[in-house]
Amino acid sequence: MTRPLQVYLDDQDLQRLEAFARSRGWTKSHAIRAAIRALTKESPSDPLLDLSGDIDGLPPDLSRNFHRYLNETYIAEPTVAYGARRQRTRKTVRR
Repeated sequence: MTRPLQVYLDDQDLQRLEAFARSRGWTKSHAIRAAIRALTKESPSDPLLDLSGDIDGLPPDLSRNFHRYLNETYIAEPTVAYGARRQRTRKTVRR
């Protein structure tokens, strides 16, 4: 059984709701129902958040500086063309 609900929104929130619903081809009521269901899911936790703290030894500021730490892990190495040979240095010949 459905029941009516009256909600007062300011102009900015109403425009955002209309744009959100229009972009998905939904009615405003459908968008509000989807938002309520997403916010009140039965699942008490997010599976990705459950992994938080599983890896020991990570820096305490990893989430804040993730990109810096990621860039520090990459080491640029020159690519060698397939079949390329190294230039050989000639030894001096003593006579």
